[in-house]
Amino acid sequence: MLVQLNRHQDRRPVTASATDLPLNSATTRSTSPVVAVFGHPGRVAGLAARLPHGWDVRRPSSLDDVRPDEIVLLAQASVVEVTTARAVLPRRTRIVALVDVDAPAELVAGVLTAGADVCVRGGQPAILASHLVACRRRQLADRWAHLQNAAAHTGD
Repeated sequence: MLVQLNRHQDRRPVTASATDLPLNSATTRSTSPVVAVFGHPGRVAGLAARLPHGWDVRRPSSLDDVRPDEIVLLAQASVVEVTTARAVLPRRTRIVALVDVDAPAELVAGVLTAGADVCVRGGQPAILASHLVACRRRQLADRWAHLQNAAAHTGD
């Protein structure tokens, strides 16, 4: 059986139905994801090659230099670094803590408790890239949820 959905008999032109979606907001500088890396560059060597096309990796000078909606990657993260980053950065900023492959469980639990959104052991570029992509998906899902919640509350 062949089913056609959303069939319109009239020849309406296709246009954007919403221009105020999160990706077009004034606070979003770019629709391309950016990973802001802190820590030793050797810990994330090869990461840029494993990220999807269009992603950018940059090294900000400080946490104050992190732009809205960037994903922050703390290489060789400590509890203190994650605590500081979470205190300084907006809540919507995703923080990825990279720790050594043999890091104790206490460190993993500590960085997650301090506010990291994810903790990655080891740092193999392909695995790290997949965690960053997942963070970006969660970031976008949160934007949509926030947009839907705002729309539901304005209808009251």
